[in-house]
Amino acid sequence: MGQDVNIIQFVNSHGQQRVGVVNGNEAADITAVVPEISGTAQLALSAIREGCTLADKAAQLAQGAPCVDYAALWNANFGAESGYLLPPLTGPSNHQTFITGTGLTHTGSMESRDKMHSDEAETVDEMPKTDSARMFDMGLQGGKPDGESRGVAPEWFYKGNGLNLRSHRQGLEIPAFALDGGEEPELVGCYLIDDNGVPRRLGFAIGNEWSDHATETINYLYLAPSKLRACAVGPELVIGHGFENLDVRCSVTRDDDLIYDSGDLKSGEQYMCHSLRNCEDHHFKYPLHREPGDVHLHFFGTSKLSHSERDWKYQAGDEIRVTVADFSRPLINVVCDGDPTLKSPVRVETC
Repeated sequence: MGQDVNIIQFVNSHGQQRVGVVNGNEAADITAVVPEISGTAQLALSAIREGCTLADKAAQLAQGAPCVDYAALWNANFGAESGYLLPPLTGPSNHQTFITGTGLTHTGSMESRDKMHSDEAETVDEMPKTDSARMFDMGLQGGKPDGESRGVAPEWFYKGNGLNLRSHRQGLEIPAFALDGGEEPELVGCYLIDDNGVPRRLGFAIGNEWSDHATETINYLYLAPSKLRACAVGPELVIGHGFENLDVRCSVTRDDDLIYDSGDLKSGEQYMCHSLRNCEDHHFKYPLHREPGDVHLHFFGTSKLSHSERDWKYQAGDEIRVTVADFSRPLINVVCDGDPTLKSPVRVETC
């Protein structure tokens, strides 16, 4: 892999969207040099059309660009008048941003899901193998195919579109109809579909695939609705970093007290039962997912959730920090209450 290049999208003090290249506590403001490039997708399309890599294009434009205070942007709350960070990759519209994921990819994820979907009153020897365990076994047997053959399909889920996407330091809502919130610290693949319908992997980012594990525990067929809610991606798009071996850590603080620490979680292809290529193949094999100009943010799973071991529920004000060592600055989000009107049934009117 080449040298890492980390890209951010941000809003400056004038309310203008910009794209920048991180350099320590500063970031080169590429938009100041090329005003028509105000986002990562535009920068990537420019590189593709010129026949160069995104990393080379970003580095080239960064050389002559003025710098902004990246540390201040990272510390700023979402919506701050002084400027703030956006997700590092977004589509031209919310409906051209696909948020999806692949589950049961890590050993720990199968164990967490098994605890949710099996009868705790039975002994291990008595328990029949759950659908989750069978799906994981399928990945172990055929999730890393050799050569150009197609491997076994992983579990796949739909998370939403750009309306569900949150940035660094933006609130993660607990919907009024939900039973709980649930962190899922993961790596996110960031993709753009080029002019010819070819998926282009731009890099990776940190993600928190915010879900409702209490609802999922009721019945595993509630997995889909438990996923359909906000998630966070950011703060940086990391280009050139390997995906084989990464250390992920998640912590939760409440009123400045640490109430959860995942410890170091091994992530990346080395710790997955599916290869990156196989996960990508089974996502992009659908023509719907290869429409030129669309952006795809794909979560690759985690090895541990707090849900099965904690005696507390998330509440407004809890701060969640996801860190990936030697990768980018951490992703931080604060839990907030969702729209209270969603507690009431939605009435459909006759046209």
